[in-house]
Amino acid sequence: MLVADDEAMVRAGVRAILARDPGTEVVAEAADGHEAIELTRRHQPDVVLLDIQMPGLDGLAVAARVHRQVPAAGVIMLTTFGEDHYITRALQDGASGFLLKADDPRELLHGVHAVRSGGAYLSPRVAARVIAGLRTGRPADRARAQRPHSHLTPREREVLAGVGAGLSNAEIAAELHLVEGTVKAYVSALLGKLGVRNRVEAAIAAHEAGLASRGRGGP
Repeated sequence: MLVADDEAMVRAGVRAILARDPGTEVVAEAADGHEAIELTRRHQPDVVLLDIQMPGLDGLAVAARVHRQVPAAGVIMLTTFGEDHYITRALQDGASGFLLKADDPRELLHGVHAVRSGGAYLSPRVAARVIAGLRTGRPADRARAQRPHSHLTPREREVLAGVGAGLSNAEIAAELHLVEGTVKAYVSALLGKLGVRNRVEAAIAAHEAGLASRGRGGP
């Protein structure tokens, strides 16, 4: 994976946390947005961890370019409490995970594992703040936050819970004893039923419905 942050101390801390997972290797570090894009193209990492505030190009602009130029790379945004308003834009730019710098280090490992396996990941505090923002935001956003989930079938709720927990389709299939293709079909149907655009927004919906509080897989 690639780690991009303009603070050397933060990069060192992230690398130290990731060193706990023998399945994760940091192949490159970047101190600004332009360098992050260049190194992502060069190394083709499976996960790119981006600080939102960076010199040159900010993490949001980098996320959009990575999504277009290296679509196989999953993007995780590293945010602070003061940057909640950037999350909606990051969703549109193709980010698959959101973590706070103040989160428990284990959340970083969970997030990397989830995004690397094709899932989406919101740390619990990020999810709580996104939902709170939706409920106090524009009327359309409030309506989405208050969307009833009673119209989902029990199986759809189980699949949605897996999405909210950051599991990939394969992991959900193994947990629910389903074929992976069946889970993929369920996820596609859920996006339509919930009126969301992607897996991250579906994960937010899972948190809204209280379906993502169970334990997560991963390191």
